[in-house]
Amino acid sequence: MTMTTKTRGLLAATALALAAPLAGAAAPAALKPFTADYQANYQGVEAKGRMTLVAAGPNRWRYTLDISNSLANLKQSTVFEDRDGQWRPLSGDDRSVVLVKKVNKSANYDWSRGVASWTGDVKPDRAGPVKLQAGDVDALLMNLALVRDVAAGKPLRYRMVDDGRVKPMTYSVAGKESVQVGGQSQQATKLVSTNGDRQMIIWVVDGMPVPARIQQREDGKATIDLRVQSVN
Repeated sequence: MTMTTKTRGLLAATALALAAPLAGAAAPAALKPFTADYQANYQGVEAKGRMTLVAAGPNRWRYTLDISNSLANLKQSTVFEDRDGQWRPLSGDDRSVVLVKKVNKSANYDWSRGVASWTGDVKPDRAGPVKLQAGDVDALLMNLALVRDVAAGKPLRYRMVDDGRVKPMTYSVAGKESVQVGGQSQQATKLVSTNGDRQMIIWVVDGMPVPARIQQREDGKATIDLRVQSVN
């Protein structure tokens, strides 16, 4: 994940968007700061992961994902605002060091002008501007939107504006599965989104503010796998 364009879809994880805007959704539960530690596997190598949510001003929040192992150090963060129950991204940073390759990108979501743009290590055709619509999310924010919308029984259809492009994403419910959280078995709702040979799988546990597990698969093989260990 520079996450590269592929891994950025995670995030989850992201992966980890919106054909149906979130504006009409019922008011979500109040956002609260949290720290979630994950056991991670990135490209077949064990890693540590952490997600955090902290206040970033009145009705504003910073949501961050860090993944690191002996081969890579990856960090994504999104600042978003809670505007009358609708969460919309304001800015984002995407930094990675994989072996000797470094990538640093920044996103700006200018809702007054209705466009998003990107700077840093981006190709000219990925710099924008990209027109925004009500309900748009970025790849990282979609993790929180999925948890919220599963709890509310809302359609899991999204319009993701990320990495210089628009990508509609739809998740389907694939039943219930048990997941391990801090050594305890928890029932989770399994969500699946498939796009060609790439698949995002998200497990959501009732009452947990972030996905309990996020897995990205390409050509049938897991490239990223995050499993929550604790949430505080």
